[in-house]
This record gives sequence, C-alpha cells and structure tokens, in this order.
Amino acid sequence: MIGVLWMNFELKKSVEDKKQVFGWANVAEDEQGNTIEDYQGDTITGEELEKTAYDYVLKFRDTGERHNPALRKKGKMIESIVFTKEKLQALGLPKDSLPCGWWVGFQITDDDTWQKIKKGEYNMFSIEGTAQIENVNKTIQAKSFLECYQS
Repeated sequence: MIGVLWMNFELKKSVEDKKQVFGWANVAEDEQGNTIEDYQGDTITGEELEKTAYDYVLKFRDTGERHNPALRKKGKMIESIVFTKEKLQALGLPKDSLPCGWWVGFQITDDDTWQKIKKGEYNMFSIEGTAQIENVNKTIQAKSFLECYQS
C-alpha cells in the first residue's frame, strides 16, 4: 500500500535577522533506540529515514506552506544531517547523546511566510511524501515525538 507521509515537528531555533529556521524534520528513534511514532502513529526506520533525507536533498531542497503545490519555493534548505549511531561515533559523541533523526535548517526567502513563522502560525516542520505502508506487529509500545521532544 502506498500512502502519504505527513510528519510535524517543532521548530527548535529561528534566527530572526537571517530568516532561518532549524529543527527536527523527523525522529526515527530516541536516544535509547526506542521507536518514535509520528502524529498518525506511523514509524520509519533510521535506514529509511536516511535514504529519504538524501533523496530530498538531492532532488528538492525547497520548502513551502501546508503541502500546497501552489505555495512552494518559500525557502531553501541550508542544513541537513541524519544523526545515526555511526555518525555520532564518527563525531566523537556518545551514542546515546542524540536521537536517530533528521535535523534540518531552512533559509526563508518569502516575507509573508517569514511573518507567519514569527507570529507562531508556523511553528513546526511537516514532511510530505509517499511511502510504502507496511503493517508491523507492534510488540513494543512506541513513544510519540511529542512525548519525547516537545518543550
């Protein structure tokens, strides 16, 4: 089954004078390796998240508003890294110091969109895409992103 993947994650930082926003685009596992569910109760493996992030960076990099094709090209990606246990080790960081997740930053080029971010109307990242949905037997209760990372 193919479905649409929608994930929302809180903005963690904005640099007002530069019109830049940063935060988690997606988190697959928390720092202890527990699976994280998105708002729809879906999960993604770290490996699939990494492939998805690379595909986005190679082919798209634009940001828009509310998954509306008419509202695309409101900004451009300026930062992207998928933190995995292997990358944390390569960086000399403890393997449980960060979640397995995709950290992103965007340069917002549209003034109206930037005003919506400043007012708090847009306070999260939301990923749109298609996914092959697989029913899995959930033997372990996954935590939601909000349970783990909302401040």
